[in-house]
Parts: sequence; structure tokens; C-alpha cells
Amino acid sequence: MSVAVLLLLGLGLLEAEGRRNRCFFNRTQEYCVCYSLSEETIGSIIQCLPATVVEFQGGDLEKYIAFPIRDLDSSTIETLGSLIIQKIIIGNVLVPEILLARVLRFFSYTHVQELAFESCIFQGTGNWSDMDGHNLPIVSLSFHNVTSAPLTGHEQAFSSLSRWLETLEELAVTGSRVTSLPCAIGRVFRALRSLDLAQNSLGDGSLSPAFCRGAFPQLQQLSLHHNSLSSYHSVCEGVELLPELQHLDLSHNKLTADPSSSCQWPASLRHFNLSNAGLEEVPTPLPPSLEVLDMSHNHLHAVDISLSSLKKLFLNQNLLQAVPSIRNYPMLDTLHLDNNSITELPRAEVKLLGRLRDVAVADNPFDCSCSGAGGLQGLAATGHLGQGWPGDYRCHSPAQYQGWLVAQVPVSVLSCDLAAVVAPLCVALVLLGLAGA
Repeated sequence: MSVAVLLLLGLGLLEAEGRRNRCFFNRTQEYCVCYSLSEETIGSIIQCLPATVVEFQGGDLEKYIAFPIRDLDSSTIETLGSLIIQKIIIGNVLVPEILLARVLRFFSYTHVQELAFESCIFQGTGNWSDMDGHNLPIVSLSFHNVTSAPLTGHEQAFSSLSRWLETLEELAVTGSRVTSLPCAIGRVFRALRSLDLAQNSLGDGSLSPAFCRGAFPQLQQLSLHHNSLSSYHSVCEGVELLPELQHLDLSHNKLTADPSSSCQWPASLRHFNLSNAGLEEVPTPLPPSLEVLDMSHNHLHAVDISLSSLKKLFLNQNLLQAVPSIRNYPMLDTLHLDNNSITELPRAEVKLLGRLRDVAVADNPFDCSCSGAGGLQGLAATGHLGQGWPGDYRCHSPAQYQGWLVAQVPVSVLSCDLAAVVAPLCVALVLLGLAGA
């Protein structure tokens, strides 16, 4: 069952003859799910009329390919316009493109803003000429785990859909084995703000053609996680023509940094996700105006960079042995260093860390023989030590404190800062000696 059948129902092509209930409406969530509807059970779809989200799972659309589809009469248009459905999900169905092309234009009479296809197979080629000049209220379109013909060669279909596609704001094509995206297609999406191409098979050479000059001119968020990207430099070159890009997700790729790279990232880039990217060193150059940088779950031994605009830095799950100098990030308010190899927080860094809003250093092998415990206890006292304190902060050494909670380690001035006691004592002795003389 799919949106095509729903529209066919609106066109009066199907009659409700059966009594069996195949649709289930959750009134609290205003969510309706329909399973394997047919002509005999289509009557139960009436339950979905009060829903804002309708999901169709399974069904056979091929039998409806030859149905004559006539223009809507005024009463049907009024009925479609009165529905409050805002999102339609179509799953586990074979979708004949010729049928989809014939009924899609009727969405212009509805208030549906989101359309999602999950685990679907698109078959054949549709005649999209009926969509020439038509606009649709749909602003978010997504495909997950779908199978279809390659996009290359379908430029004419995109041309017929251009009036709608040039107003689309969100597009997701995930888990669908996409290997390329033609340049001409990107130029159609004039208003697209968010593009999710995660869990596909995009390689380094596929980005420059996809994001050619004039393609996706308003794109702000781009997700490329879980693809086949390997060259940090090639990715930079591939997206450098996106003038409005603010969020870029390259996580879960196996990236290699090129030390001689001179590519310049878009100046608008603010959020950069390089987590789980197999990095052994910090790649350069980094976007100069970053505010959020996530390099967690890598193999970094050191981080020695300066970013004057950075506000949030995530370095958890690496191999760091020392805290990066906070002086390099004057605007920083969040720093996560969980699960590294840090043994202590230097006194000078503790003072700087105490100015941050959110600090997390849990599950590190802390040395609790004075400054290791004292620094953490002092930082916790500021109230800015993040989630995990005190339970996830334990001593790794010395032996007498191994396994202890850092918070429970006794820290005395005499044992941990001998100079603080000896120096005043020496001054006192000198003064007594002078007085005696």
C-alpha cells in the first residue's frame, strides 16, 4: 500500500467493501499505521483521517498501473484540503514510477509537508511531464534503503519536477548504495538547506561533480557519514564551492590527512564532525571559523591547534596523554576528554578549565599521588565537571589508591604542595633569626 492508493481512493477508483481492520490509529501521537491494504480492506483507512502522520507498510501497487486517473472534482479537492496529514511514510513496497508520476501532482491539494520512502523498490520509468509547472507543499523528502535506477540519465524527469524541487528544503537519500550525484541535479535544488547522503558508497572522486559550481547554492547542512571517503584533501576540494555550508559530517569514514593540502574550506563552516574517521593526527587545514569540532573516537596522540572561534571541542575516545592548551581556544565553553590516557590535570590548566561551562575527563588512568587528585577535586568544586563525576573518575595509580574514587582521595597541603608549607616556614625562621640578632 502507498500514497498512490490513498490518492486513488480520493479519486474514487477504489470502493470500501471489506470490514477487516488493517489501519491502527494512535490518538495520543496522532499517528496512523496501515498494513498491506487492498481493495477489500481499504475502508479501514478512514481511521487515519484525524492523523498528522500516516505510515503505509506493504502492498501491491502494480495492479493499479492501468487505472485511468482523471482530474479531481471540486468536492474531492475540498476533502483533500481539509486533511491535517503532514507526513506520509511508505515502506516495503514496489513503486511503479509511472504510477507515482501520475498521482504525485495531486499532493498540491493537500497539506503534506514530509514524504518518506523506506525499503522500497522503484521500478520502470515514469512520464513526469504532468508535473510541469506544478508546485507541491512537500518541503522534506527522504529515501532510506531504496533501490532504483541510477540518477544519471534522469535529468529530464528532474526538469519536469523543477518547480517543486527548487522549493524543497530537506532531502535525504541514505543507505541506498548511491555512488554519484550528477551536477545538473544539484542545480535544480535552489532552496535546499539540508542534504543527507549517509550510509552510501560515495568516494573521493564523486564529490566535485556532485557539488559543482551552481549546485545546492543554499545548502547549510551536509551529512556524508558512513561512506567510502578516504582523502581529507579531496573532500575539502569537493565541497569548497558550497558558499553557505555550516554543518559537515564526515564521521565513520577512513580519512587520511595530506600534510601538503592547501585547500580552503567554505568560510561559513561552523560545525565539523570528524569522529570515527581513523585519524592518527589532526588534519590541516581546519575551517578557520569553526565553533564546534568533534574528533572523538580516533587515534590522536596530541592536539596542537589554535581556533579563535571554537566553542565546543570533543576529543573523547582518543590516545591523548595531556590536556590540550585551553589558551588556544579563547571562546571555548565545552571540552570532552573522556577515555584517553590522561594521568593528571596540571594546576595551570585546572584554573583555565574552571572557566568552562562543561568539562568531561572521565575514565582516564589518573595518577592520584597529589596533583592528579587535587586538580580534579578542585575542578569538581567549580561545579563545571560534566556527567560522570564522581563515579567514573577512579585512580589508576599509585598502588595504595588504585581503584579508589578520585573524590575520596585525601589531599593535604603538606603532602601535595610541600613548597606551600616549606617556603613560609623558611621565611619565619629567617625573621626569627634576624630578630634574635
